[in-house]
Amino acid sequence: MNAFLLADALRHFEQSDTRSHVAAFQNFLASHADVFHRHHAPGHFTGSAWLVNAAGTHVLLTHHRKLQRWLQLGGHADGDTDLRAVALREAEEESGLCELRVEDAIFDLDAHEIPARANDPAHVHWDVRFVVHACGSEQFAVSEESLELAWVEIAALPARTDVDASVRRMAERWLQRAAS
Repeated sequence: MNAFLLADALRHFEQSDTRSHVAAFQNFLASHADVFHRHHAPGHFTGSAWLVNAAGTHVLLTHHRKLQRWLQLGGHADGDTDLRAVALREAEEESGLCELRVEDAIFDLDAHEIPARANDPAHVHWDVRFVVHACGSEQFAVSEESLELAWVEIAALPARTDVDASVRRMAERWLQRAAS
């Protein structure tokens, strides 16, 4: 997925409650050639995975080492304009799982500020999220980026206050999708 395809995917992301959010992502995509690189000071694109078990009942979350929050797996594009591939790569690297399948369509969008740390100024992560399915073993391995990983029941997430609000939103979106 190159930048042109990302623009197309954003146009087809049809969540009525996020139309202005989609426009913000489209504007950021068009703002500078370096939006896929972490050296782009205002912010950059990241790719994340809503990694669900084979039954679709649990999602693998990370207790993120630097951010100290329960989040979905994901990371920096580092110049890769195929954010779908970024989400899959990050899911594999951060979970140790290898039999994964990523869906084509964008599942969720979230722009969030990352606080300043050491030599890194505060900046925005323009996170494009995809559903990734575990198709084989669900025995994960904790990477250096995580304090821990856990398969969490999706139905319980909307009521939990110890996870990021965007994770709760994705859980609600997943549950709506499963119900239809």
